[in-house]
Amino acid sequence: MPKPLFFRILTAILMLTAPFGQVFATHFRAGEITARRLSLSSPTYEIKLTGYFDMVSGPDAANRQDQVVFTINNTTGTGEPEFITAPRIPPIVDIGNNTTQNVYIAVYTFRTTGAYRISVEEDARNQSVLNIGPKPTNSLNFYVSTTLEINAAFGLNRTPVLRNAPIDLAAVGQRYIHNPGAFDADGDSIAYRMFVPQRAGTNGLGMNLEYNDPNLTTPPGQTEAGASPATFSINRINGDIIWDAPVTKGYYNVAFVVEEWRDGALIGQIVRDMQIIVVDARNDRPVLPPLQDICVEAGTLINQKVVATDKNGDKLTLTSASGTYDATLIKPPLATFTVANQGAQGSVTGTFLWQTSCDHIRMGPYGVLFKVEDGPSPTFPNPSLFRKLADMTSFNIRVYGPKPTGLKGTAVSDPTGTAYRLNWDAYKCQIAGAKIAIYRAERCTDLQEDVCRPGIPAGSGYEEIGRVDINQTTFLDYNGGEGLRAGVSYSYRIVALFPRPGASPTDPGYLIGGGESLASAEYCLNLPLAMPVITNVTIDSTSTTRGQITVKWIRPATATGLPAQYRLYRATGQNGTAFTKIADINTNLTPGAADTLFVDKGLNTEANAYNYKLEYYTTVNGQLTKFDETETASSVRLEQAAAQPNQVGLKWTALVPWDNGNRVHRVYREDKTKPGTFNRIAEVAVKGPQTFVYSDDGTDKYAADGTVNVTIVKDSTYCYKVETVGSYNNSQIKPSVLYNFSQILCVSSSDTTRPCPPVLTLDPLNCDSLRAHPEAFCTPSGFTNHLTWEYPAQVGGKDCDPLVTAYRVYYARYEGDSPILIATVTTPPSPLQTSFDHTGLASFAGCYYVTAVNRFGSESAPSNTVCRDNCPMFVLPNVFTPNGDNKNDTFQPLECPAFVQSLEFKAYNRWGALVYSTKDVNINWDGKTNGGKDLAAGQYYYEVTIYFESSKKQGTETSMKGWVQLLR
Repeated sequence: MPKPLFFRILTAILMLTAPFGQVFATHFRAGEITARRLSLSSPTYEIKLTGYFDMVSGPDAANRQDQVVFTINNTTGTGEPEFITAPRIPPIVDIGNNTTQNVYIAVYTFRTTGAYRISVEEDARNQSVLNIGPKPTNSLNFYVSTTLEINAAFGLNRTPVLRNAPIDLAAVGQRYIHNPGAFDADGDSIAYRMFVPQRAGTNGLGMNLEYNDPNLTTPPGQTEAGASPATFSINRINGDIIWDAPVTKGYYNVAFVVEEWRDGALIGQIVRDMQIIVVDARNDRPVLPPLQDICVEAGTLINQKVVATDKNGDKLTLTSASGTYDATLIKPPLATFTVANQGAQGSVTGTFLWQTSCDHIRMGPYGVLFKVEDGPSPTFPNPSLFRKLADMTSFNIRVYGPKPTGLKGTAVSDPTGTAYRLNWDAYKCQIAGAKIAIYRAERCTDLQEDVCRPGIPAGSGYEEIGRVDINQTTFLDYNGGEGLRAGVSYSYRIVALFPRPGASPTDPGYLIGGGESLASAEYCLNLPLAMPVITNVTIDSTSTTRGQITVKWIRPATATGLPAQYRLYRATGQNGTAFTKIADINTNLTPGAADTLFVDKGLNTEANAYNYKLEYYTTVNGQLTKFDETETASSVRLEQAAAQPNQVGLKWTALVPWDNGNRVHRVYREDKTKPGTFNRIAEVAVKGPQTFVYSDDGTDKYAADGTVNVTIVKDSTYCYKVETVGSYNNSQIKPSVLYNFSQILCVSSSDTTRPCPPVLTLDPLNCDSLRAHPEAFCTPSGFTNHLTWEYPAQVGGKDCDPLVTAYRVYYARYEGDSPILIATVTTPPSPLQTSFDHTGLASFAGCYYVTAVNRFGSESAPSNTVCRDNCPMFVLPNVFTPNGDNKNDTFQPLECPAFVQSLEFKAYNRWGALVYSTKDVNINWDGKTNGGKDLAAGQYYYEVTIYFESSKKQGTETSMKGWVQLLR
């Protein structure tokens, strides 16, 4: 016989045989369903209903409730339900406030993996509940449900248990707080949200009752402190339900969901339906002050004092609830809570003691709840009229692993090249299945330590390069295999990773949700320089035909394959790439030999900047063989910049591998009384990495070499040079401070000599044509922007200087960035070219302007700035088949996703549960959860937020939603 019909018949028989007056006996106040897996080899679970019964209106019915029936079905209610009888487990516990607690337990083996709903429906709720309907409430059945994700990858998973009974008295006009005291023994994350109380529907589903927020059921009131209106809320993080404050006495039922999360996926949720009993109280509630959450290293003894007070001098009972007291939920040692003066009037003090151990390390916190209830003092006139009130507070304890110690490294010989052996001390916490993770970063630096966020913080520059078992004390990092570069400082740190409590190393993703240790102290590895490094590109003389630049470098720290050779190359322009070899310099790397300097002569340093690189050759099998080449380094280019009247504006740039920022550069002006002599007039503190500026008003601001002030006047010419100051910030490179001069620039302060700004246009993009050929998007650096401009004859009725000798093209990848000079257009000589192709681009997006330069070297104001965005393309399929045949095994964009700056992808199953998320721009979803669990075949829904590369730094946001069929 189907369960609903059978139980309706049984209920009718019970009602007909019950004594008169008990036909509509009522009893259910509150309850919830919890579960725990009992076996790794089969999906067998213990399922428990904890019910709370009204002993005022229905004690007989509550006592006769010796069993309940669980309905088990899929979460949509579309399957064939199963019905499992669960007997009551004695004893019946009186928890006060005319309420008893009954516990019912059944053991059930699920048919297969998947998402299931477990529910209970029982007649009936207690009567006169004010905020639910339809009335009368004693005609409504009581219904709660819990959903579980059944999957062997979750190991012996347990739902959270709610340690605090859901029945406390609330007082009219006083703040009420309830916390369920949820504790997850597996260390999964817990979150909370409000829910509407339900009654039973069909096939295990629930139906929402007529429901009003308790705060809206009563007339508008005010908080305990007098603010208006009163409030009712739940804290999504810690589960505090606060009603501040009730107005009308009576019964109120509310429901909330306790969500269980692991690896970003919702794996279960519990509905607790609870009752709040509001009374007129002739006393004030006791008070428990908030406690600060703490983070402690495993092995720490926690000694927390808890003090509760009552301003009426009532007798106080202080209790605590937590999984830390329960050996079925955590490994010993267990915590204890003692109250030396229990029952004292006005104030009681409790002591929470917990000797933490390595077995307690986990990512999730341990919650501890404290509750104080008052009772009548000996002077209370009529104890039978006293209404007990309560207050609660809680705090969280995070237990992290001890910091690994003794990390150091040494170079060892390996067939693939040089390798580096890391060693460390044996780790304190030898937990089965735990690992040591090894991290590496370029650049040795301090790491900000936060004990409440152990491990390596995101964005710190470290990447994980390997893992070893927790009992290991060594790791070999290969130079060739891992790409360590000579001359670079590398930082190593190690972190201990722990499994989830109760997880087996054979469980997929057993480390997910486990704890971590603090990161070890740093071991800094300074690899010797195996390559020369350019240190100077300084202009010695300025001329159109006899300019001279001195290039310097330092020799490698390691010498192999002698004799060796340096080959120096030069290109015109700071960004020049058309390199020509200008010197072969043989060397035996003899200390003190003049083989690390070259003077480049016969240059046009007045019109051009120059870019240099050095190739290094060593002897291999008797032949000179290229070993490597340096990064390029340009000369310093000084130019005129906009300035106020009677001032000369200067700006300079240098594209070099060392850091010229955050230094003090030097500005020199020629002393007209001593032609050819330059006097330092200013030291400029600069911050930017490339372009620096200064305005000379004629004042000599540097007195150490004598003060030479001038008056800047119109149409006079002034000559300048600058000296940059920089460093590699690497102790292996000497000298540590690098000085380089620009060319000499002679300019006028007169605005009349400045050319007019050009008028720039940018050829439009044909996005439709590009999208018709999606293969074009697969070339990462094959795009070109075509710029054209015109030079005006007049601007504002004023003639423009016709003697323009060059145009300069500036580019900024993003709006608001400082543009950089990317080209100087000087050919053909007559007329000047007025177009430029910016080639080899990975993106069309960017901003441009153009300036004109006259015969004096004066530069115009910028042209109009023109910015361009991309033609984004991002198309997703609607089916993929992750069956391991290497065909369509991953869900990823079709063709080549174009110009994707970043994205966030989320996939949901048909019940709305998040099953997968990623920020990989290619998505690469393999049909598993983030924890490595295979998902069932079926239809999944996705939403993806994409930021396409554009001329704005934040990108252009686009949202897409759709579905995909997963086939196996």
